[in-house]
Amino acid sequence: MPDRFADHAQGLTAPADHAFAITPHDGADLDEVTRALYVGSGGNLAIVFAGGSEASLLNVQSGTVLPVRCRRIKATGTTATDLVGLL
Repeated sequence: MPDRFADHAQGLTAPADHAFAITPHDGADLDEVTRALYVGSGGNLAIVFAGGSEASLLNVQSGTVLPVRCRRIKATGTTATDLVGLL
């Protein structure tokens, strides 16, 4: 199948072309820093951003795509589930 965009550089605003399941963990970083985060079942997120700062995002709705570059989703403080990292 042809891919017309295979030779184009992919910026942060381009659509994701890779995804991986995320299991929140207090001490382990994700395998890769995300471009965005999909929240399948809503709740709270305890995020460590790519730059190292931390934030709690409260009441994130199911089906939300957050344009955040994160390196860890902490288990403590995270109630949202079915999380997918988008690259």
